[in-house]
Amino acid sequence: MAENEPETPNVQPANQPKTTRVGMVAGLAAVLIAVAVAYWGVYERTPKSSQKTDAPAASAPTSSSVPIGGPFALTDHNGTAVTQKDFYGRYLLVMFGYTYCPDVCPTQLSTASDAIDALGEKVTNVTPVFITVDPERDTVEHLKEYASYFHPRLIAMTGTPEQIKAVAKAYRVYYAKSGENKDDPEDYLMDHSAITYLIGPDGKFLAHFSHGTDAETMAKRIREYL
Repeated sequence: MAENEPETPNVQPANQPKTTRVGMVAGLAAVLIAVAVAYWGVYERTPKSSQKTDAPAASAPTSSSVPIGGPFALTDHNGTAVTQKDFYGRYLLVMFGYTYCPDVCPTQLSTASDAIDALGEKVTNVTPVFITVDPERDTVEHLKEYASYFHPRLIAMTGTPEQIKAVAKAYRVYYAKSGENKDDPEDYLMDHSAITYLIGPDGKFLAHFSHGTDAETMAKRIREYL
């Protein structure tokens, strides 16, 4: 018997020929290998989102086959009703957040502003858009003041709760109230996705930038589409 050959189980008859036992062991090994290969093939064909893993879920789709964006009807910070058609012909950097956001939103807007400036003065067809996920507090007047703190091209938008829900769904944005103060209904935070979307002149999704992307990297990627 070879050195690495599995020992014959005790249940094997003592007078069974050695060649038969070796053949049975080899056959069993072949079956186990076939089962393992078949299992791995099924695993590889299973969508990764349905496989159990310790890795965090992706914050945004990475496949162009996943629809991002679409029609919307909102109100800008000047009180003008706008739809996606008003922005055809321009590249948009679309962000979602709220004016009471303590750090993430100001950082995101500042990065987008710096990225647009890095593109140069001749690039005037890139518009940053900030859509509130807190329409209860973010009135047109409030958004107008808030927008003035960032890039002069920034357009801030609000709408009814239903309109905000619709546009957030189109962009696959998560948002929800958190840290509510039972003694003050106006005192709460908003959990929300912190992704910047690049939308093309035809209104179609081109790319996204995760929170933490620096302005230089963002500008370089945008320039590839201009």
